[in-house]
Amino acid sequence: MGLRINETIPNLTVQTDKGSFALHDFIGDSWMILFSHPKDFTPVCTTEFGAVAQLADEWEKRNTKVIGLSVDKVEEHVKWKADIESFSGAKAGFPIIADDDLAVSKALDMLPADAYLPDGRTAADSASVRVVFIVAPNKKVQLMMSYPMSVGRNFAEVLRALDALQATYETPIATPANWQQGQDVIVSLSLDDAAAKAKFGEFDAKLSYLRTVKAPAA
Repeated sequence: MGLRINETIPNLTVQTDKGSFALHDFIGDSWMILFSHPKDFTPVCTTEFGAVAQLADEWEKRNTKVIGLSVDKVEEHVKWKADIESFSGAKAGFPIIADDDLAVSKALDMLPADAYLPDGRTAADSASVRVVFIVAPNKKVQLMMSYPMSVGRNFAEVLRALDALQATYETPIATPANWQQGQDVIVSLSLDDAAAKAKFGEFDAKLSYLRTVKAPAA
């Protein structure tokens, strides 16, 4: 059975260019973004790693640790980081998981159990290893996004989604389409009108089932 939203991410021990550790220890009391790649030294992935590096201050503001994964060895990751930093002009200070045995990709359901890397392989042999996972401090997966190799990920959207997840985490609200920080949020249907008013004060009933309020203070 594959990994699903609201399931606990496996507490895998991973090998990275920053050493070996268990994923749950890495997360600690923080949020985590894990973004995966099918191969080192590939053009789209290089731009994506660069985008993540450029957002280092934004991840820190949100108490979020980022970790990459690529289906290559630690030695390749170290060399690739030099290219990433040269291209992006930013320090890639986050770890990259070495997954040349595909153990992590399989455990996170990005590859089938019988997948293997053939001799002379290309990124196409592990093409589905292009996923973003956002994990909450309770170690549960909150969001997954999968991308094809031809489409570079929009990390501004990942950041927006992280903001929305943090705003709604363990709070009976949701965010509407295209929501940005500071905009109104939606009251959960788990609260009737009386409970909604008691918790949030006055609300705007756009429809009987669509009630908006000012976003609660963090």
